[in-house]
Amino acid sequence: MEHLLAFIGGGNMARSLIGGLVARGVPASDIRVAEPLEALRDSLSRDFGVRVSGDNAATARDAGTWVLGVKPQVMRMVCEALAPIAQAEGPLIVSIAAGITTTQLERWLGGDLPVVRTMPNTPALLGAGVTGLYANARVSDAQRERTQVLLASAGTTVWIDDEARMDAVTAVSGSGPAYVFLLAEAMQAAGEAEGLSHDAARALALQTILGAGRMLVESDVEAAELRRRVTSPNGTTHAAIETFEAGGFRDLVRRAVHAAAVRGKELSDAND
Repeated sequence: MEHLLAFIGGGNMARSLIGGLVARGVPASDIRVAEPLEALRDSLSRDFGVRVSGDNAATARDAGTWVLGVKPQVMRMVCEALAPIAQAEGPLIVSIAAGITTTQLERWLGGDLPVVRTMPNTPALLGAGVTGLYANARVSDAQRERTQVLLASAGTTVWIDDEARMDAVTAVSGSGPAYVFLLAEAMQAAGEAEGLSHDAARALALQTILGAGRMLVESDVEAAELRRRVTSPNGTTHAAIETFEAGGFRDLVRRAVHAAAVRGKELSDAND
């Protein structure tokens, strides 16, 4: 039945999507979850009232949309086991697994299926994520809208026209929260090195990142202009920014993002 959603894998990202959907009024009775770990099944059932099972096939059968949330390393095995049902029923396939292409998913499921590849990030757990999405040619406008509603429950969505660019999405936003966590870690350590207490340095670093993030999101001003506005000539900020620039900060970020994109492609190749 088209309105039924089957989550294959009930980990953190699936949980965030389920929570967002239920909060937006999707009936819990329309959501099924297949998850091998009993503790996760019990938690999902208790917290959201969704139907849970340890059986992938029973969960997927008759569902109009499958959300594939298993680890990339086992995705091929899971898909090939579900291929007979996929071929018989033709569901919309939505993948939240990193590094697995729509071509791979379609092939493993038997071919000729609408597949949307997505890349959410961990702030989706707070409803503050961003997700890159790519749809293959078999995805209809109605199915694209269905996927949009599903992923919008976790935050902002960005559609990508060229699947080759999904590795860049992974590198910028999928892995991106860790870059910010690293910056917070470094700012806190630097504050402590300047004599601040652990608690003071932590509060100052975290609230600064939160406030700067809100300024970026809530204004229409580009990041470069916001930076210029707070950088007075020969002031304290200017001294810090000059140090970042002299240390090759921009090139380091570029190389880090590129390394993540390359690794995403390697994961795809390794699971083919």
